[in-house]
Amino acid sequence: MVSKTVEVINAQGMHMRPAGILAKAAAAYKECNITMNVNDKKVNAKALMQIMSACIKCGNTVEIVCEGTDEQAALDEIAGLFESGFGE
Repeated sequence: MVSKTVEVINAQGMHMRPAGILAKAAAAYKECNITMNVNDKKVNAKALMQIMSACIKCGNTVEIVCEGTDEQAALDEIAGLFESGFGE
């Protein structure tokens, strides 16, 4: 298990576009469980509706937790998405 805490830097937070990018990237790691701890909620990073329901806003901190095959690669990719502001 590996984890990293990141900050949401895109101004509009996790609206539909970045949430979709996140869910698609996480889903590519089929043998890895990827969860996010944010706002006292545990969210499955592969589930678009769970990401949206977490109401993740700009400035929130998110702990990304990856466990399974390719966990470090998954963590690096997901953290990179947050650190780049999902291209916004």
